[in-house]
Amino acid sequence: LTRNAAAASVNAPVFFDISLAQWSLHKALFAKKMDNLDFAAKARKDFGIGIVEYVNQFFKDKARDTAYLNEMLKRCKDNDVKNHLIMIDGEGEIGNLNEAERIKAVENHYRWVDAAKYLGCATIRVNAAGKGTAEEVAKAAADGLSRLGDYGEKVGINIIVENHGGYSSNGAWLSGVMKQVNKRNVGTLPDFGNFCIKRDPTNWRTCVESYDRYQGTAELMPFAKGVSAKSHDFDADGNEKETDYMKILKIVKDTGFKGIVGIEYEGDSLSEEEGIRKTKALLEKVRTALS
Repeated sequence: LTRNAAAASVNAPVFFDISLAQWSLHKALFAKKMDNLDFAAKARKDFGIGIVEYVNQFFKDKARDTAYLNEMLKRCKDNDVKNHLIMIDGEGEIGNLNEAERIKAVENHYRWVDAAKYLGCATIRVNAAGKGTAEEVAKAAADGLSRLGDYGEKVGINIIVENHGGYSSNGAWLSGVMKQVNKRNVGTLPDFGNFCIKRDPTNWRTCVESYDRYQGTAELMPFAKGVSAKSHDFDADGNEKETDYMKILKIVKDTGFKGIVGIEYEGDSLSEEEGIRKTKALLEKVRTALS
């Protein structure tokens, strides 16, 4: 009986799967110590992870290069890896107050929607950036996201926004934008560590104004189509020093979320590989405790 109970607990459904966000390896990628095409194999072979999240910066001129995309797909198939999303940066401000500039930014994202579809992803992550008052940018971002959402809807791709600095790191602001958009395929990607609203202009690593990460996560979770488990540093027990993973993942679970949580290690004290392993171990430990 005890053995059956143990077997049942091993086979109990977990409320999230773990993916690897490519940004966790950004130092190696920017230093050309690793290539984008090697990412899927590394996720599987080095970390035992079978779901990946790309960053467009590492193949930014390849969105319409079908030969290259086919090679990415081949590497995934060879390593039994599933593509989940592409994080998009550097394509213009979706919340730009100037309509022409905003539409241009939206249209710049179309090729990434198409690339995501080609690669078998479900989602692209975009930024709701713009310059103006909170209300002005919210209105513009809602318009831009609605337009991009319409395009994504045609091919079955989700458009999600991360709390990624500025107004978007205010949970109430970003959830308000989601309510304005009110589209099934437009949502959020709550990032545990990205609730800095204002940084020191002389040292961007220093945050001078931040939003409560637990409150922000709770506000963004009703619209979430993914979660980003940001990590920087760990204590002797393997717990993340800045974020109480048990507390924050209970918030995630309590909203009824069942999806993918991406590892996004961004620390300096450990190697990228070690940071990824520690984040994975922590996620697995908390997931077991909460499942």
